[in-house]
Amino acid sequence: MHIEAPAPRRRALISLTPLIDVVFILLIFFMLASSFLDWSAVTLSTPSSQSSAAEDQLPLAVRILPGGELRLGGEPVSAERLVIALREQLAVEPTRTVVVQPAGEVPLQTVVNVLDRVREAEPVSLRLSRE
Repeated sequence: MHIEAPAPRRRALISLTPLIDVVFILLIFFMLASSFLDWSAVTLSTPSSQSSAAEDQLPLAVRILPGGELRLGGEPVSAERLVIALREQLAVEPTRTVVVQPAGEVPLQTVVNVLDRVREAEPVSLRLSRE
């Protein structure tokens, strides 16, 4: 008795077109479902928007040194005390401009953290300047 082996089945080719379609549909879905409007922005004033009275006053300088040390008007100040010290200074002269001056080696995240702390003091004008 002779039993024949069945003919080997030919493998079906898998088309990539439906897979690509699904990937594009998912891409479009996530692009439409995402929101890019939740970014927090730090508002900085430009020199042209300053009043003439504010230009006569010397700005209040917040310097960020390479080690992360902060100086307010030349005096060392801790990050925790920065907001309180700024509010005290701005209580005397509320229209005074606050200028944040980071050193060249200071990481960007440190600069943003200091800008956020300065913004808590609610100055009328805030500038970012190179040292």
